[in-house]
Amino acid sequence: MGGVTGDRPGGATGPAVTVVGIDAAGGPAHPAAAPALAAARLVVGAARHLAAVRLPADADTVALGPLAPALGRLADAVAAGSPAVVLASGDPGLFGVVRALRAAGLPLRVLPAVSSVAAAFARAGLPWDGAAVVTAHGRDPRPALNACRALPAVAVLTAPGAGAAELGAGLVGWSRRLVVAEHLGTDAERLTETTPEQAAGRDWADPHVLLSLAGEPGAAGMRADNQPAAAPPGGWALPESAYAHRDSMITKSEVRALAVARLRPRLGRLVWDVGAGSGSVGIECALLGAAVIAVERDPAAPVRANAARHGVDVRVVAGTAPGALHPLPDPDAVFVGGGGTDVLAAVAYRRPDRVVAALAAVDRVAPAVALLRAAGYVVQGVQLSAARLADLPGGSVRLAATNPVVVLTGERP
Repeated sequence: MGGVTGDRPGGATGPAVTVVGIDAAGGPAHPAAAPALAAARLVVGAARHLAAVRLPADADTVALGPLAPALGRLADAVAAGSPAVVLASGDPGLFGVVRALRAAGLPLRVLPAVSSVAAAFARAGLPWDGAAVVTAHGRDPRPALNACRALPAVAVLTAPGAGAAELGAGLVGWSRRLVVAEHLGTDAERLTETTPEQAAGRDWADPHVLLSLAGEPGAAGMRADNQPAAAPPGGWALPESAYAHRDSMITKSEVRALAVARLRPRLGRLVWDVGAGSGSVGIECALLGAAVIAVERDPAAPVRANAARHGVDVRVVAGTAPGALHPLPDPDAVFVGGGGTDVLAAVAYRRPDRVVAALAAVDRVAPAVALLRAAGYVVQGVQLSAARLADLPGGSVRLAATNPVVVLTGERP
């Protein structure tokens, strides 16, 4: 195997480090793994992986703790032309060691096993070409949680303290089925279908894979276009006719375009739409991948129907702000489309990264700016006054003015 070469990121070539995926049962799955291991002079991996494979008697081993010492040993092996192998779980290119090895400039040959995510979906008997795959391992788990809140099919690679119990607790209030896959590939393998509430009250074996699914049992609940978090095919800043609304009580498309841009929705973020009404702002944030909570005091408001029309899962909280905001999970961004300074103060108290407010009344602008600045936000504002083409008799057109709106954006420095 010492003659195998690979492309370095910098363009030079040298003997490749062979990365061998260990399957859920604890063994190397790829047929080329055995000869690679037999020729190895350096083998790097977790202690459990080193114990699971047959190694040459004269091979040096490095049990992984911190990765940096192992990277140095691997670089020396490549420079010396000595065959080296790295052992890793499942598919090492899926949130695995391949990224770090490539970043270190090592030429690689990767022999993957079936990933734990693929194994979990297979055990559940579900397709996963339209699912999103995220990780809560070694990082802030909130983006993974918000992906589960936003999308109908998500697989989460969990970690101690960021597993099915914690994610289940964060999904209470969302209609989700959870499938927890423990001890995949072993005699103790267990697949459990549960609810967020039930998952939050149990202990789960680490590591495990969590599948978060919307829809009825037996349905994969995935987007038909197999694009789990792509931009909406129909675009955004949609015309008002795309939403049911009453008495023109809807954020106009020109204002909505700027508000959504300022909110910066994307997969992994949670957006509140306060005073949602038709829900147009929150729905367009959801179309761009964000998890969304719409707060609306009018139970007859069409936000639920509009969300269903556009195929997004917006959680609707019926109640009056600011009181209705207290039990909600902390947001990353908030759109305030209704309410007074007490609502804006309650939002600022939760310290989201960004607050966007649309104000039709000029006398509310100065107090809102002062409040946001006092809360530590850098505030920008713009008045939007749109004039739309309208037909006249005889084939002529005129410009019909819409009501001006001030859009304030508060951003944490």
